Amino acid sequence: MLIQWINTGLRKIPTWVLYLILLIPGLLTLAAGLTDNLGPEPINKLEEELGEFALKLLILGLAVSPLLHFTRINLVRFRRAIGVMAFAYVMAHFLVWFLLDLQSLSHIWTEIAKRPYVTVGMAGFIAMIPLALTSNDLSVRRLGRFWRVLHRLTYLVAILAGLHFIMLSKGFDVEALAHMVVILAFLALRIGKWRRGLQSGVQRLREKILGRASA
Repeated sequence: MLIQWINTGLRKIPTWVLYLILLIPGLLTLAAGLTDNLGPEPINKLEEELGEFALKLLILGLAVSPLLHFTRINLVRFRRAIGVMAFAYVMAHFLVWFLLDLQSLSHIWTEIAKRPYVTVGMAGFIAMIPLALTSNDLSVRRLGRFWRVLHRLTYLVAILAGLHFIMLSKGFDVEALAHMVVILAFLALRIGKWRRGLQSGVQRLREKILGRASA
C-alpha cells in the first residue's frame, strides 16, 4: 500500500520539477564560488563539487532499475532527467577545468596524455556525449533497438567516472572507494539479466540458422 502511494505521488510530479531540483546544488556551488566561500582553492573546489555531484547522479541513474526490481518504487520516468543533468554537471566540471584552471586549448591534449586521471575523465566525458544527444523521444524512435544498445555506454561512463574520482583522491579515500563499490554492485545486479539476454539472442540466432538450413 505504501509503495502504491509513493508511486502515485511520483506520477504526479512533472519531470521539469526534477530538472529544477537537480540544478539547485550547482547554482549554490557557483554562488559560493562567486562569494569566495569555497576555501583557499576555489577553482579546485568548484571542479570537485560539480564532478562529485555528477558522479552521484550517475549512481542514482544506475539505481533506478534495482530500486524498481527490489522495492517496486518506480523512478523510470525520471531516469532521462537524471542522465541529462549528470551530463550537464560533467560539462560544467569540464568547463571549469578548461576555462578557469587550464586556460589553454593547446594544453588539453598535453594534459590528457600526461595525466592518467585526465585521460580517464575525458574518456568518460566523450562517452557521455552520444548519450546526451540521443536522450530524446525522436532519437528513441529513429534508433529503435540500437538506442538501448547505445545507452549501455552508461555503465562504462559510470565506471570511468568512479575510477576518475579514485585517481583524483589523495591517499586512501573511503568515499571515493565507496562510490566505486556501489557502482560495481549495481552493475553486478544486472549480470543475470545480461546473461539471459545473451542466451535468448543466441537461441534466436540458432533457430534462424537451423530454419534456413532446413528450408
